[in-house]
Amino acid sequence: QVQLVESGGGLVQAGGSLRLSCAASGRTFSGYAMVWFRQAPGKEREFVATISWNGGRIVYTDSVKGRFTISRDNAKKTVYLQMNSLKPEDTGVYYCNAAESTYRVGVPVDDWGQGTQVTVSS
Repeated sequence: QVQLVESGGGLVQAGGSLRLSCAASGRTFSGYAMVWFRQAPGKEREFVATISWNGGRIVYTDSVKGRFTISRDNAKKTVYLQMNSLKPEDTGVYYCNAAESTYRVGVPVDDWGQGTQVTVSS
């Protein structure tokens, strides 16, 4: 059974940075794309960024382009999200999940983890 554990969230002022991590266990990691999502209070979970199994294709939602960087370490079964120039609208719970490919981010493969809270103060 796959387990996803997100970490690295916290409270930061606008303009600050955080680095999120998501560690996966229980199955092959390198065969899947990985995806970061976030859910703001009272809103639906939304796509943030995805990276293909080998890092060859990366896609970001428009609102984070130029500020966030997704990366992965297949040997450590971990995906990262470096978040710079944070804005209050980036506040939410951040989740990771796997996908069959970066073209299928709307179909998560695994059960959701607990997420990690990111709060950006103005």
